[in-house]
Amino acid sequence: MAELVVALDLPDKASALAMAARLAGTVTWVKVGLELYTAQGPDVVAALKGLGFKVFLDLKFLDIPNTVRGAVRSAVGAGADMLNVHASGGARMMHAARQGLDEASAPGAAPLLLAVTVLTSMDERDLPLGPGRTVADLVLDLARATREAGLHGVVCSGHEARAVKAACGPGFLCLTPGIRPAGADDDQRRVMTPAMAVAAGADFLVAGRPVTQAADPQAAALSFLEQMRQSGVR
Repeated sequence: MAELVVALDLPDKASALAMAARLAGTVTWVKVGLELYTAQGPDVVAALKGLGFKVFLDLKFLDIPNTVRGAVRSAVGAGADMLNVHASGGARMMHAARQGLDEASAPGAAPLLLAVTVLTSMDERDLPLGPGRTVADLVLDLARATREAGLHGVVCSGHEARAVKAACGPGFLCLTPGIRPAGADDDQRRVMTPAMAVAAGADFLVAGRPVTQAADPQAAALSFLEQMRQSGVR
């Protein structure tokens, strides 16, 4: 069954821990992104793990290979259970990321390392794809390169998850942001409901504001989990 990751896209450690406390016992995974990590650093990862959560460190590394290798080592040292790089950094950068992961991880205990394909806030209007090319074509190209580099999976829209699984194998992970309840309207473009994303093959679903800005975040998370179960996928 797919797992729900709640994005703690909050400005400081105190608010992130307060939200996490409200979700304890309901969700297993939380996400620490650029805003929170830049404000608080690795201490917030340690604090969340101290509360019993698994942490997806969503920093989307993109730089020269040696720099990304070192950044991945540091992320593993900070306690991340899952982290990511940009697939657009190329094969050498992704190989270096995998090398950094292996160097910093205990045998058999490496965190999950994913590569971002195309951000879910983007569509054909935002990308110079060339004649006849679609976002789905670009996502598949990047997913294949990610698999060849030895990473565990990709970050992609739920719209591409089924095709990624077909191209890269059922064990290749798909993490899908842009998960929204039916009728939601915000800055994401390539979105899906929880049930649709799970049915399409997503292994991890990321939801932020629909949970953290709800009047009752725990109830909102439980609603997401129930919608995921409604996909019929086990």
